[in-house]
Amino acid sequence: MPLSWIVLGLLAFAMAGFFLGRARATRAVQGDARKLHSLPFYYGAHVFLMTFVSAFGLLVFWMAAQPSVIGWWIGAGLEGEPGAITLQLSEIKRGAAQLLETGTSPYDAASVVGAGAVRYAGMVQAGHLFMVVAVVLVALGGFFVSLRQVSGEFRARNSVEASVRGLLIGASLIAILTTVGIFLALIFNTIEFFRIYPASQFLFGTVWQPSSGGGAMQPLGLLPLLWGTLFISAIALAVAVPIGLFAAIYLAEYATPRFRNTVKPLLEVLAGIPSIVYGLFALLTVGPMLLKVFGSGGLGWMQGASSVMTAGLVMGIMLIPFVSSLSDDIINAVPQALRDGSYGLGATRSETIRQVVLPAALPGIVGAIILAASRAIGETMLVVFGAGAAGRLSANPFEAMTTVTAKIVSQLTGDSDFTQPEVLVAYALGTTLFLVTLGLNLLAQKIVAKYREQYT
Repeated sequence: MPLSWIVLGLLAFAMAGFFLGRARATRAVQGDARKLHSLPFYYGAHVFLMTFVSAFGLLVFWMAAQPSVIGWWIGAGLEGEPGAITLQLSEIKRGAAQLLETGTSPYDAASVVGAGAVRYAGMVQAGHLFMVVAVVLVALGGFFVSLRQVSGEFRARNSVEASVRGLLIGASLIAILTTVGIFLALIFNTIEFFRIYPASQFLFGTVWQPSSGGGAMQPLGLLPLLWGTLFISAIALAVAVPIGLFAAIYLAEYATPRFRNTVKPLLEVLAGIPSIVYGLFALLTVGPMLLKVFGSGGLGWMQGASSVMTAGLVMGIMLIPFVSSLSDDIINAVPQALRDGSYGLGATRSETIRQVVLPAALPGIVGAIILAASRAIGETMLVVFGAGAAGRLSANPFEAMTTVTAKIVSQLTGDSDFTQPEVLVAYALGTTLFLVTLGLNLLAQKIVAKYREQYT
């Protein structure tokens, strides 16, 4: 049974429970709703939540856990090194997916992978059947239990509010647990990388040439990639922050409503353009333009269209909507009473903006800048097209360099064994990006807290 049918069936059954619960509550008091503890809506909502949420929660949990359980069960029967088992399990999953979709397996059924694919597909089908049965039973159980609880004295509103509060807490925990899961997935593989490659050579190495030689001692230095990431991000922020902030100030404080309503959506269109389009724009337009001025025909500083300056300028253009739109909303959120008080004391509009509005909006503006910085640090496709792929330490912004994200992609693509250091290094690079972004957020919080204390 398709997943969409299961969800639609649960919704229809829960909606039926909603109307039955509301009608049962009304009948319990002979149609006089004033005798009910809660409004009739809450009795129906109680039945709906007990029916749908419990069954849907089991459905989500089952779908999330089933692949891991089946993969662990199948992997336990395989023999060989951990890396070989991982590759075999990937092939088994691929074969099982094709077997479930087309009915034929791309592997010989007598081989280890072919037999594993057949077994995996069978377990998936059995698990799906058990899931449907379990979800139906839970939905029926929640329906009948909640319907029996409906009476004139039942505190349905309290139950519904407690359920909604639990859902809100669960939604908050999802964000936290997702962050923790990402960090743990990175840190475990990073630890495995440092078991076979010295941490000091990775953290303080100045050469990045993973293809220069095999073995654990090939040069995998972090510093060239980290320098390229920060260099490009700094140029991008130098472009995006002044333009975006000035645009936000004009739109919020000087522009007419008609001009603002016309220009702001056009400015935000930049945020909807895919980053790969910006990369093509950098490679085909901005890079050749810079090459004419700073290349061999001009100052001679630039050797090719790909450079730090090319990627930084285009990335700055891409980040302008993030800074301008968020800053505009934050400036508009400053209470008008602060402006009126400043005008009443004789301050001009520019003095009011400079000494009252911007200090009040500074915590939010700093948050917008940090968001733009995080986007710049995590950008990949634009860097691949605009900055090149050379990992080097140089202060010349017209040379080709690369970033951490670009090398994560390059190291994880291909047929390399996931037990080799040149592949596992991608997780160490991801952990580095995670810690850099975390450090930026902590720094921003300290700056905001310090300024708020001074301002208030």
